[in-house]
Amino acid sequence: MSTVSDKRPASSAECDPLAQVADALFRPMGVKGVYARTALYVQVLDCLERYITQQRDPSAEVMRFPPVMSRQQLEKSGYLKSFPNLLGCVCALHGTEASIRSAVERHDAGGDWTTSLSSSDLVLSPAACYPVYPIVAARGRLPAAGVQFDIEADCFRHEPSAHLDRLQSFRMREFVRIGSPREIVAFRERWMARAPLLAAELGLPYSIDVANDPFFGRVGQVMAVSQRQQALKFELLIPYTATAKPTACMSFNYHREYFGQVWGIQNENGEPAHTSCVAFGIDRLTVALFAVHGLDLQRWPSTTRTALSL
Repeated sequence: MSTVSDKRPASSAECDPLAQVADALFRPMGVKGVYARTALYVQVLDCLERYITQQRDPSAEVMRFPPVMSRQQLEKSGYLKSFPNLLGCVCALHGTEASIRSAVERHDAGGDWTTSLSSSDLVLSPAACYPVYPIVAARGRLPAAGVQFDIEADCFRHEPSAHLDRLQSFRMREFVRIGSPREIVAFRERWMARAPLLAAELGLPYSIDVANDPFFGRVGQVMAVSQRQQALKFELLIPYTATAKPTACMSFNYHREYFGQVWGIQNENGEPAHTSCVAFGIDRLTVALFAVHGLDLQRWPSTTRTALSL
């Protein structure tokens, strides 16, 4: 992980071939991995969002989540055990007017007001899909065909980096399928077969490979090995440049009955439902488009321009 200063979204052009592209797409905000987006970037991101919407199953229910979610729900989902190093908790000043005022006065005197902070009942959403499972559970048993969702959220993971493929604040879009094992496996297989066609339309080089989540610590290493052995996670990898290590821009995840058991989501027979999600790294895909095709949209391949309606 890079430790260079955050004077620009990427390191110098001599070290990072994406530096020139980054300067046209982002504006620094004083923290690594957190950037303002330019009009050019937003134009292409919006086109990409519409393109992904076109791939949505007509039966999918659409939900858009805020960048925060219930701390209690995330703890119940098991995220804290698996990825505590990535989690961001929302803290606030609590207490009486006098205690809060004392924190402000301490800052005015050159002290640290943050020592008076305490955690709230919110965390920053680390992935888009976590809030959907308790919502589904509250509805009762699933219909016979299961359910599908198109969801999205602005997410946060505490991974400070000066590189464009590792933002702390990023947008994630997911197609979530909840149902029987047969339905879930078929859903993921369809998407793993479909993803290369999308990459081809976008003019992006790619590979698909088995992967694992970045589980924390020594126990996490065992979990990662198990995840790979069971082939529960695959990623669509795109190299930003010809010599760069490929970046995971989509993932195809099979959770088996984990969330069904945690939240009590049952199929029509009262059995724990299985779940799967196809995740689109919206920012990573947008950066990939610029990295591969350049900054002049008029010179992008005709297939890409047509797919994105540019």
